[in-house]
Parts: sequence; structure tokens; C-alpha cells
Amino acid sequence: MTDTEFHQPRDDTPGEHRGHAGSVWLREEPDRPRPVPLTRQRIVDAAVTLLDRHGIDGLTMRRLAQLLDVTPTALYWHVKTKDDVLDLALDHVFGDVPLSEATDDWRGDARALIRNWRAVMVRHPWAPGLIGRPMLGPNVLTRTEHLQAALTRGGLSGVELTMVTRTLANYVIGTALTEATWCRSADPQARTEARRHITANPDAYPTLNSSGHLDTARWSDDDLFERGLDLILAATPRQDGE
Repeated sequence: MTDTEFHQPRDDTPGEHRGHAGSVWLREEPDRPRPVPLTRQRIVDAAVTLLDRHGIDGLTMRRLAQLLDVTPTALYWHVKTKDDVLDLALDHVFGDVPLSEATDDWRGDARALIRNWRAVMVRHPWAPGLIGRPMLGPNVLTRTEHLQAALTRGGLSGVELTMVTRTLANYVIGTALTEATWCRSADPQARTEARRHITANPDAYPTLNSSGHLDTARWSDDDLFERGLDLILAATPRQDGE
């Protein structure tokens, strides 16, 4: 073997395309899609998708990684625990609650916010079950501030302001949770049987019969919610005597 042969690079791999030095600068490379970088926002969006499909128990870090086509380890560069993901997802859906400009009609402003809040909770039936967590996200705090600002324009302050805010929040959470579990998840036949049981025992349940309890043909969930909200707001007088 000569010195030239010794230093000459060999390309004996079967099927390899042989080129020449410098050809790398002359070849046209095919366009290949670049992987989308993993971000916290992508993680949150994927988490909301999983939560909407499978609920809280169906969200795992492994399943989340699979949906994002990454390894579970990659998630931990952006979030530390599943609790982090749940907190971020909850605050994210609160961002879907629209905010309107303040008006002189403080009850109307409060009603609009509460109505929109309930609509978001119904769209994401896993969310009401998480409301007991520390609510420190920017979207949650902004909407709480918006609600209390409306109530403050109505003359509320101090403990009364806190009480009414909590009452309205509990009303939204309770109704949304009821709709998510009973109205949407339960067998429709169960509701029919419950209504039949009540009507078959008028002496035992006189008020339930007269009020049409569980009578969805008489009142829809939307109608009942609006009526209840009106009652709460009507019972919230201004401190100046309104």
C-alpha cells in the first residue's frame, strides 16, 4: 500500500452516495419540519386537553409527555410536579372568563362576570373540583379583583364585601360542580327514576313535588342559575340604603 493509498479516505459502505470534497455546500437539502420547542404554555395547553378528555385522575406526567411527544424528564425543566400543572391549567381556563368595562350598573357588572365564570366551569368540568386550591394565578386574581371592584361600587366593604364575594364564588362552584357530576355524568335514567320516586310520594315530599324539583322540562340549568344569581344580587343592598 502506498502512502497515497494509506491517506485516501475510503467509502466502502454499501448504498452510500459517494461525492467529493466541497459538495456539502452545493447540495440542496430537503426541508424538514423542525420540532416545536417545549414551553410552559405548550405544557399547559396539552394539560387542559387531557383534563377535558379524562378528568383530573386521567392527567399524569407520562401521559402529558406522550401527548407532547417528549420524555417525561423534559417536562421537569418547566414544571416540577403534577400540582404545578394543575395550578397552571386552572389559572389558564380562568383566562377565558371575559372582562368587561366597568359601568354604573354594579349588579350588571357582577352578573356578567359570574355568568361567564360559570360558562367556563361548565366547559371544563374538572375545574370546579380544583377551586379549593390556593388561587394565586394572575388570571384568577384579576377576575377576583374585577368582581370585588363591582361590589365595592355597590357600596360593600370589609366583612360584607368578603361575605358576598365568597357567596357568589361558592354559588358558581357549586352549580358548575353539580352540573358536571349529576347532569352530565350520571345516567339520564337515574334522574328520571329520582323524579318518579318523588312524585310517587307526595305526602313524604310535599315541597319537592310542588316546586318541581328535578323537573328539567320546567326549568333548565341555565334558567335556574340565572334566577338564583338574581336572588343573591337582589339581597345585596348598598350600604347607603339602596
